[in-house]
Amino acid sequence: MCPRENTLGETAVREVFEETGVKTEFKSLLSIRQQHNHPGAFGKSDMYIVCRLTPVTFDIDFCQEECVRCEWVDLEELVRSRSTTLITNRVARLLFYGYREGFEKIDLTVREFPAVYTGLLYKLYHKELPETYERLKQEPLK
Repeated sequence: MCPRENTLGETAVREVFEETGVKTEFKSLLSIRQQHNHPGAFGKSDMYIVCRLTPVTFDIDFCQEECVRCEWVDLEELVRSRSTTLITNRVARLLFYGYREGFEKIDLTVREFPAVYTGLLYKLYHKELPETYERLKQEPLK
């Protein structure tokens, strides 16, 4: 029997816990950065996946082998900071927008569907469809 493969959300939750000691729940996929010819990726493409998680616990007990420092940061302060990387600033702005305008505007949610191979499933990450579009195949088009 093959070992069970983790979803992106399960992997994010596990990694955050292992590295920070904070328990979280997966909410959505926010973004994916893809970079080719990354110098530290041994000639392979590099993917950086950003998930939105909600903390269940708040006490930090970080892994000193993987992290130099770990702390809670005010999101608005992070958005205004000039000492972050471009990707951190962009993700902070996405989150700030989501908090103010609603996460449905930025979240990529996950749905599971049957694959063409009998008994297998796949996960599709996408923006939510309005209910009227979810039902299109069941009702005639107007």
